[in-house]
Amino acid sequence: MKTLHFEININATKEKVWDILWNDATYTKWTSVFCEGSHAISDWKEGSKILFLDGKKDGMFSTIAALVPNELMSIKHLGMVKNGKEMEMDKETESWSGAKEIYTLKEAKNNIKLLVDVDITEDHAKFFNEAFPKGLQKVKELSEA
Repeated sequence: MKTLHFEININATKEKVWDILWNDATYTKWTSVFCEGSHAISDWKEGSKILFLDGKKDGMFSTIAALVPNELMSIKHLGMVKNGKEMEMDKETESWSGAKEIYTLKEAKNNIKLLVDVDITEDHAKFFNEAFPKGLQKVKELSEA
């Protein structure tokens, strides 16, 4: 596993960026760059489960490891979902289970800096190195609109 780091400056309030990141209506817009039909099912509370799914109800299940509203969302990925059902652990899933995805909002000079750190397996690094900048650009566009 390795950790990828991404960041972008956004001319909006922390509250606006946070809402764009985690509001169901806008979450689907910025995450569509990863997978069309991408959506999340969660109450977005610390300790809660999250299902990250595509249009076929395939994806992964995770938990919110830490949450500070308008500042930090730390997600711990646990396993796979197929057809809306959590799958049992297999060798491939074991290789990434426990990976974290951390979103941090920091106030900069005249804007907000969104930082994202993602634990990833080497075989997925190329995809996320290409997709995350596009997703964060979408967050910026939505936040600044």
